[in-house]
Amino acid sequence: MGCLKDRKRDCFHARIMRTTFALGFLTGQEMEWLPPAMRILRDELPNIHVTISSQYSPDLADALTRGKLDVAFLRREAQAADLEFKLIVKEPLVAVLPGDHPLASQDAVSPHDIVGETFISVSNTAPALRIIIDDYIKQSGLNLAPDHEVYNLPMAMSLVASTRGVALLPAYAKNFLPASVISRPIKGDAPAIDLVLGYSKGNTSPILKRFLSRVSELVAHASKHAH
Repeated sequence: MGCLKDRKRDCFHARIMRTTFALGFLTGQEMEWLPPAMRILRDELPNIHVTISSQYSPDLADALTRGKLDVAFLRREAQAADLEFKLIVKEPLVAVLPGDHPLASQDAVSPHDIVGETFISVSNTAPALRIIIDDYIKQSGLNLAPDHEVYNLPMAMSLVASTRGVALLPAYAKNFLPASVISRPIKGDAPAIDLVLGYSKGNTSPILKRFLSRVSELVAHASKHAH
């Protein structure tokens, strides 16, 4: 017994009712991207059950490949041949430093200003970001090696505050600054890193297809909130 053609839309909703859709976020990005993502999903399919996870970007890529997630906001991971990526926004890197640091009085920080300071970089838990930072340092002709490597944003903030060091982090880190830590733009041609929407090429979920059809709204959201 098939569905009547004039009831195709109702039948589609019936088939996916109570279906779970798994969203993933690079830790910290859910603050910005969960609300617009949920608006799209609830608008399209109000009865689905959405699960949400927050992980390192390589772990998100692995979960997408293994079918544990349907879609994720992550970095453009190199070792992810089975995934498709759609660019959402290019995030500029900013300098993060103590509020009473001598460089804090400047409107923007030159990469050359960081030489001689305690430099805090990211570990290989964020390989795409580490490559961006390392390439930027090399292209700037700086002799700058990390004094500390951090695994997540809270650790970065703690080390900046406790060592009075300087870190280069994506702009979204500004959402997590404690009172004693500030951010400043980077002078000149600041490095940037892609935030992408990733999904498996083999995922045939009709919910995913409908979600991807509205990616332009996420891009518009990013443009609207850029300064």
